[in-house]
Amino acid sequence: MTEEPLRPSRLEHVQHPVAIVHEGFFVYANALFLQRLGYRSFDDLQAVPLLDMVDERYHDRLREHLDAAKKSAGTEQRHPQTKLSLHRADDLPLSASCTSFRTRFGGEDCVQLNLTTAEDASLLGRIGALPWRHYLSLLFLLLFTVLPSSLLLKLNINNAPDVYFPDDEPAVVLDRELRTRFPNDQVFVLLFEGVALFSDGFLGAYDDLRRSLEKLDAIDEVVAVTTQDHIAGTQDDFIVEPLIDVRTLEQSRPADRQKRVLEDELNKGVMASADGSALAMVVIPKKSGNSIERLALEEQILAAVKDARLRGYLVAMAGQIPLDVAQLRSMLRDNMIFIPATVATGLALIWWLFRRWLAVMLAGVAIGVVTNSTVAIYVLLDQPFTLVSSIIPPLLSALTVAALVHLFNGLFIASKLGYSGAERVARAIQEVDRPALFAALTTAGGLASLATSPIVPIKTFGLISALGTLLIYLVVFRILPNIVVRWDKRPWTNVRGSAHLVDRIVSMLYRFGIRQPALVIGTVCVLLALGAPQLRNVLVETNLQEFFDFNHPVRQQTRDIEDKLVGTMAVSVIFDADARDGLKDPQKLRLIRDFQQWAKAQPEIDRSFGLPDFVQEMHWAFNAENPAFRQLPDDRELITQYLLIYDGEDIYDFVDRDFQHSQIALNLNVHSANDISRVLENIRGYLRDNVGDALRWEIAGNGRLFADMEDLLVSGQVYSLWGALVLIFVFMLFFLRSFWAAVLCMIPNLSPIFLIFVIMGLTGIWLDMATAMIASVAIGIAVDDTIHVFHGFKRRVAGGVSPVVALARAYRGAGRAVVTTTIILSAQFLILVWSDFVPTRNFGLLTTVGLISALAFDLLLLPALLIVFYGPASPVAAWVGRLSRSRTSAADDSATAPQAVVDAAYWTTERKLTLVREILSGKSTVAAAAREYELPEAMVQHWHSAAETALADALDDDSAVADTDQGKDKDKLRKLARAYKRLQAENRELQVRRHD
Repeated sequence: MTEEPLRPSRLEHVQHPVAIVHEGFFVYANALFLQRLGYRSFDDLQAVPLLDMVDERYHDRLREHLDAAKKSAGTEQRHPQTKLSLHRADDLPLSASCTSFRTRFGGEDCVQLNLTTAEDASLLGRIGALPWRHYLSLLFLLLFTVLPSSLLLKLNINNAPDVYFPDDEPAVVLDRELRTRFPNDQVFVLLFEGVALFSDGFLGAYDDLRRSLEKLDAIDEVVAVTTQDHIAGTQDDFIVEPLIDVRTLEQSRPADRQKRVLEDELNKGVMASADGSALAMVVIPKKSGNSIERLALEEQILAAVKDARLRGYLVAMAGQIPLDVAQLRSMLRDNMIFIPATVATGLALIWWLFRRWLAVMLAGVAIGVVTNSTVAIYVLLDQPFTLVSSIIPPLLSALTVAALVHLFNGLFIASKLGYSGAERVARAIQEVDRPALFAALTTAGGLASLATSPIVPIKTFGLISALGTLLIYLVVFRILPNIVVRWDKRPWTNVRGSAHLVDRIVSMLYRFGIRQPALVIGTVCVLLALGAPQLRNVLVETNLQEFFDFNHPVRQQTRDIEDKLVGTMAVSVIFDADARDGLKDPQKLRLIRDFQQWAKAQPEIDRSFGLPDFVQEMHWAFNAENPAFRQLPDDRELITQYLLIYDGEDIYDFVDRDFQHSQIALNLNVHSANDISRVLENIRGYLRDNVGDALRWEIAGNGRLFADMEDLLVSGQVYSLWGALVLIFVFMLFFLRSFWAAVLCMIPNLSPIFLIFVIMGLTGIWLDMATAMIASVAIGIAVDDTIHVFHGFKRRVAGGVSPVVALARAYRGAGRAVVTTTIILSAQFLILVWSDFVPTRNFGLLTTVGLISALAFDLLLLPALLIVFYGPASPVAAWVGRLSRSRTSAADDSATAPQAVVDAAYWTTERKLTLVREILSGKSTVAAAAREYELPEAMVQHWHSAAETALADALDDDSAVADTDQGKDKDKLRKLARAYKRLQAENRELQVRRHD
């Protein structure tokens, strides 16, 4: 008996026509049975007796067949069979083989009829009867689960700085040209501390490490004290030799070696600390590589240090590459923790709301398909997966769960109205499909607006996440319903506690907005006005060091190296002469040297080094190391002679062999984009005033790239935000077909964006690469709830319902889904607050603030605005021409008074009949139904009384009905009469059971 309610759902998917009859009348028929007999719905079939459907010649055969079927149980292997000729609804004959047996349905003994027509028996018929939509949907889910997973193995994870810029960006073009002449400035800086750093044993191991690193394919050069040039003077010449020659260690003492290193002008502050307590080694890769390659290279370097038995001496590793690797590790760790956490949170909340394992399993599959397929697009487009891209998995999983909540809420409402099987799914899709489509389009539009950003990863993120949003709509509202039709058999019951709590919160807030619109709008305006000054405090800033907490190892090690040596932020100032050997000119060298001296005086610059330093050191050494000669010579020929004698290699890291192109390497001790920009602007000012056109000069290097990114970030934020607003407004205008309605719906969605920037100003959160995307993401998500609410409101008002009633009804229909989706989204983004990576933490926090504030505005501000624009006697509504001339009185539209008007668009005749059937069958009472569906009890009583009167009149007037010539009315009355008799019998049986 417990499985009887599941039987119709199971029979819906049988691949042949099936019907169930009781006392000669149909009580169930699947879709194939209706199709073969030519009936549009079961309601049309229900009024036709089985005997009337069978050709008169087969009546006796049918009776004998039914008698035999009543004696045959469904569990038996063989059942009675017979051939019948049936009349279709269009009176055409249909020959079929009928196999029948006894079954239980509705608590009664019935007979199940299984027909096999010629069409069903044919191969094409069998193939056509297969549930192809179900199979194709399963195939789609399988393919989009397996194929993207295989592509993800080829994902190019790369967060290197150069991927953030367009190829034609001036700083990128300049840096690319610079690297063709000089070594990479993205390096590993290794710092060693310990006792006896200048002993034979340590220096031997140190040089062995240098040799092993140089053997690595990815390494271009290793700068060490055992290889750096040292220019030493003689009586009439100078020589170039290693700073420390490990081949002649026995000829020197550790103290002499330390003194030689500390006094060497070419390496001062770079290879050793001022007190000699630390030694450095700089590893220069051949190319930057992607982040995975950088991680592998760092692991190789650490392995080499361990093999050289220097792991205990290595106290720090810094530079742009270790910083990028640290970001990669944080990104991977966050993905490993927070992607499962956000998915598990979403699934847990779906279970909490619906208590349905099918919903949880479908949600898990949908999330996997959407996230994996979207990330796989990076592989198909050969785009790097960056720190920005890592936001996609938690973002899309949250959006997928939000879309699923709207689908499941539609199924719950349809089930509550008595629908089951395919009709339930069709009803749910009919309710949510249109707003879901436009919600997907607006969200995709908000994300796609990021394509206006000149920063490549943000642009790629916007476009690919927009495609992912559209994929969510396809999977949730086009693919999953075909699965639900097949497997969703049980009714969706009310969940006590959780759902009712949500409903009470929604009711309390929107009722307050309806009753006190002036207070709500005024309060919001005042609060936003009070927060407006904080917008000036929003700082556009990026500091990769600040992406980590103060005590994070990468920040601590960077501080250690900068305290012991020089700053790690590299900037190159390029000086080019007009012709070959042009940089041998003493005047040009003097201009460069003067710039270096000015740069060294700047507090943000720890070191300035280049060609003039080598020339000065040669002049000093050539003159018997006389300190008075540590300056640039005035004779061009002498400079040319020095450069000819020089047989080292280090100088060519700063000037080409034609002596036409050179770079001055600056080491900055600042890391924020704004600080670097100020330094670069000061450099440009000095060079304009003091170098002018005497030399061609330009600024390049990692510092220039980083500083320019700040300007791109600001322009990208402006463009993307305006782009999001314009795109979403256009979608809203198309969806609502009203300029004023579109403007009205934009107000509650602009307010959260304003609030996000206020919070940033109050808390000091920077506008950086992570937070720059929040505005477009938040407005794209927040507008979804507004669309669902306003769609329900507009549809009801168009159906003639009072605006207050329409608003209340819209929130009762969509309010639960709106709140639950915000709870789910906020919970999933709030998890990111526990990240150790600051950009992830800020993104999660601010997105959560935006979503919660958007919900508050949708539940308080939106109903207040709608009442102001559409409410009774509204001067604003009259001004925009939105009020009809006939309005109900204010008393009738009061939110607190009992409503005599119901939502005609919602309470269709079909829904009224379903409600009346529940009451007639004894499953509910008038008062209980009124409470459950929030209807006036008098109205429910009116429907019930009218139905009883109509049925009683139909039963008492059988003769009149029999004489009528209108077959359609006759069928309807027969249907009502039979249904009423059955309901009365079931009601009496229920009453007896209750008394027993």
